Amino acid sequence: MSARCLRLSRRNIEGLLTSVLLPVLLMLIFVYLFGGAINTGTAYVTYVVPGVLVLCAGFGSAMTAVSVSADMSTGIIDRFRSMDVGGAAVLGGHVAASVVRNAVSTGLVLGVALLIGFRPHGDLLAWLAAGGILLLFILAISWVSAAVGLVAKTPEGANGFTFLLSFLPYPSSAFVPIKTMPVWLHGFAANQPVTPVIESIRGFLLGQPVGASPWLAVAWTAGIMFVSIALCALTFQRRVG
Repeated sequence: MSARCLRLSRRNIEGLLTSVLLPVLLMLIFVYLFGGAINTGTAYVTYVVPGVLVLCAGFGSAMTAVSVSADMSTGIIDRFRSMDVGGAAVLGGHVAASVVRNAVSTGLVLGVALLIGFRPHGDLLAWLAAGGILLLFILAISWVSAAVGLVAKTPEGANGFTFLLSFLPYPSSAFVPIKTMPVWLHGFAANQPVTPVIESIRGFLLGQPVGASPWLAVAWTAGIMFVSIALCALTFQRRVG
């Protein structure tokens, strides 16, 4: 199922370019067009890269939602059921493919970031911790996207719903410090699920104190993943039952 989903991704050139290249383009836009006007206390590329890594997951997950919705609307699920292929295998394949796509996108973003001046200071253990939290977030957001694909009636609708997932990093600490935002936005920006993920990755990669952010990030991602998997199970059975 995972190999099948990766083959489908390879054929969807437009979606693949969007999920892989768009985060790189956004990083370049923020660094070179807006970075000179934003004071973060450090080089802006150093500040923004962790947020762009999280943004990658949002763009990459859009393909998952569209692919799941397409499977549900084209009749392929009936063929899988005739071969005794369960819903867990089908959805798990989509999520695994999403993880692979996001790994490629993350590697590309990091490579370009190093070329334009990103200089992390974390040791090997810190890199592993940052990678683990990012992987948990990718898994969580991929299961959310799978649930969206099951709920949406059409692939186009699924693509539209994932816009909300891609929007979450913006009202967070991804691109600017929260203290620079309007006061009425501080509460949401500081306490939404994306912020502790970004703060954890930034702290680990840059060798800065992380406080309670990693624990909050793990709690948020684990909770989101649990709810999304349960929703996937219920919705899949309802749609194919």
